[in-house]
Amino acid sequence: MKVFLFLAEGFEEIEAVAPIDIFRRAGIEVTTVSISSNRAVSGAHGITVLADSVFNETDFSNDFLLFLPGGLPGTTYLDQHEGLKKLISVQAEKGKEIAAICAAPSILGKMGLLRDKEAICYPGFESQLIGANLSKSTIVKSGMIYTAKAAGVAIKFALRLVEELKGEEKAREISKAIFLE
Repeated sequence: MKVFLFLAEGFEEIEAVAPIDIFRRAGIEVTTVSISSNRAVSGAHGITVLADSVFNETDFSNDFLLFLPGGLPGTTYLDQHEGLKKLISVQAEKGKEIAAICAAPSILGKMGLLRDKEAICYPGFESQLIGANLSKSTIVKSGMIYTAKAAGVAIKFALRLVEELKGEEKAREISKAIFLE
């Protein structure tokens, strides 16, 4: 299983870089994808990341998980990208994995993908989780959609996804190696 992690100007750095690191430690292939034509993408706190590819040049034909980091204005730009939203729609129709953290679950909510699902997001974005059952948990799996509250749970969120993709043993191994707890 491959992960495509999408980057837009103003993304939350912890919510992108921590999962990339955890996925790669787990042996999961991660491709970072800039939604603009520029591979260099600056985060909300001035950290610039060089994406592996740009959206219009990326092959999305294999089995994969879509990962949407939050942050502002990054989430707004992700939400405005019609190609990404079409990809998300197709992924949802196929019943394939989609993960979003912080403000990014609002994109899924506005698309109607969280209707009758349990979900969480950054406080203040709950009204955009249209039709969702709001959770008190910081990390939620509902069907094939995973949501997480904020940057503070980015590592645990990534480990939860590793558990799903590579098994509980691999997630425990990484958690132990980084002295998470």
